Amino acid sequence: MIIGTAGHIDHGKTALIKALTGVDADRLKEEKARGITIDLGYAYAPLPNGEVLGFIDVPGHERFVHNMLAGATGIDTVLLVVAADDGVMPQTREHLEIVELLGIAHGVVALTKIDRVPAARVVEVRAEIEQLLAISLLAGSPVFPVSSINGTGIEVLRVHLESLTTVQRSHADDGDFRLAVDRCFTLTGSGTVVTGTVFAGRVQVGDKLVVSPAGKEVRVRSIHAQNRASESGQAGQRCALNLAGVEKKDIVRGDWVLAPAAHAPTQRLDARIKLPAAARRALRHWTPVHVHVGAADILGRVSLLEGTTVEPGALALAQLVLDQPIGSLRGDRFILRDQSAQYTLAGGVVLDPFAPARKLRTPARLALLRALEHRSAPAALEALLESSVAGVDLDWFARSGNLRRDAAESLYAGLPMVVVTIASGQRHGFTPARWTALQQAVLDVLAETHRREPELLGLEARRLRRLATPDLAWELFTALIEQLLGEQRLLRHGPWLHLASHRVTLTPAEEKLWHAVAPLLRATPFQPPWVRDMATLLKVPETQMRNLLKRVTLLGDTYEVLRDRFFTREAVTQLAQIATELDAASGAVQAAEFRDRVGCGRKLAIQILEYFDRTGFSRRVGDAHRMRDPALLVDKPKSIQVGTARSAQITGRASHPGGAT
Repeated sequence: MIIGTAGHIDHGKTALIKALTGVDADRLKEEKARGITIDLGYAYAPLPNGEVLGFIDVPGHERFVHNMLAGATGIDTVLLVVAADDGVMPQTREHLEIVELLGIAHGVVALTKIDRVPAARVVEVRAEIEQLLAISLLAGSPVFPVSSINGTGIEVLRVHLESLTTVQRSHADDGDFRLAVDRCFTLTGSGTVVTGTVFAGRVQVGDKLVVSPAGKEVRVRSIHAQNRASESGQAGQRCALNLAGVEKKDIVRGDWVLAPAAHAPTQRLDARIKLPAAARRALRHWTPVHVHVGAADILGRVSLLEGTTVEPGALALAQLVLDQPIGSLRGDRFILRDQSAQYTLAGGVVLDPFAPARKLRTPARLALLRALEHRSAPAALEALLESSVAGVDLDWFARSGNLRRDAAESLYAGLPMVVVTIASGQRHGFTPARWTALQQAVLDVLAETHRREPELLGLEARRLRRLATPDLAWELFTALIEQLLGEQRLLRHGPWLHLASHRVTLTPAEEKLWHAVAPLLRATPFQPPWVRDMATLLKVPETQMRNLLKRVTLLGDTYEVLRDRFFTREAVTQLAQIATELDAASGAVQAAEFRDRVGCGRKLAIQILEYFDRTGFSRRVGDAHRMRDPALLVDKPKSIQVGTARSAQITGRASHPGGAT
């Protein structure tokens, strides 16, 4: 367990630690010369049961609050120190405010220097302390009158602190390893050593880790956990790691040493913030701040997501926009101080460490953040599934919350959830009711289309998505359609999707004419005749010929690549395949090489490529064309799966570049 001191300057924090442990936590020459603590100090006390109490001694001077914060974010219990002669002082209140904002609910108060004052003063200051704590998270914390000089009360306090090891807060042992670096130095004969508090996970000698945010890969040579040589370290301990593969100059306070899976630097954090009731003023949108998270002190700004100000004592959702990348994950606590680092503005907890830069204030986004306020991963995921229309990215959820793969899989398997796996391997979760509602929305839109326009066979997939499920990502919509097709609740004819009960057919006269036209189109598939030429050849009115081919296009058997020039479905599929092969070989499709492969004129080659651009199958880049989604070919399998955590999965397939799934 890690205990951190807090309190005003010269109230005896360092002397108290020495009385409890025998260790002088002031390690710097300047500290010993000036008689004040400037930076973090560390001490350890072995316990009879084999455990070790770790102490972090923090500076009390207002100029060194930034150093105090580097140690405060990782402590389990706060040891608030108040001198009997001074009583409650400004940094007593500020440190207590910081402890409150960090959500530290376990505390003990040491009423020091009782040897300097009469008994009546001790009673008076004790009452003052209890009144101060009454409206804080530390309300009811025990107060121990002590003297570090003559030892009065020290043993009673030590016994109490030892007893706290059985009630310390739980740590994220099942997460990937995360250590917040608060010190880095070179040890003769060993090399680079970093020290810090382990926020999550476990580490063993020989493990390969990453220094974040730089991304430098390192290996653990040796470990000291709670000031003892060890083969491993774990969450809730202070550890010193001897690292191979990095030099001291490459690591600074505020960096993280992480398992590779937890390395995900970010500059935008969505969070819930709280202003202390005693805040000097309201917090305004886009206020410049110092952000203290882990052991880091990063400059940034606060973008409020609800309104333009936050009043003292109020809560708000906000995005922290940082000046440089940082390693932070969901659940991390932080403190905001003003731009000049003179006073504390607010505190908060990270909800989404990978926040977007756009659409920050939409109802859907705010609902997602409120769901993430649930502290436990199962509760947060259940809330997300209930509130999300477009599904939950399960890989994002696991990474942002530092869930190891085995823990994530166990969580997913225990929930009634439809899991959709798309081509990239990303998985998205839906409640069964939500997935069913999305399917029904598709069926309802098609039913209304068939009723309103019975002469149309159906809708192209992209238009159907815009009408039925506009918030659903294209890949997820494709998976939904494939399931409906597999269940034969939908049918596909060319680019058209329609209900199984809906049919559009040619009249007998149209059928007879089509049997005469089809061979003409297939005879020269890449250079089909014009409408007027076929009308002349077959001695029918040009309007009749054009209407027939438009009707056949509705059925999905032809495509009007350019006005009055219709290609068969098979021809367009082959042309798309040629374009895809050229794109894969050269990185882009040039009209000249496409012309040579197809065997047509340059003008027609350009017109075919422009048709692919119009349909979304490709995009124009200068004089060349790039395939947007080469997988959109007839009967080419796509890696899209739909299922539940307890069921077999269904493999989806893709369709035509003309707009189908």
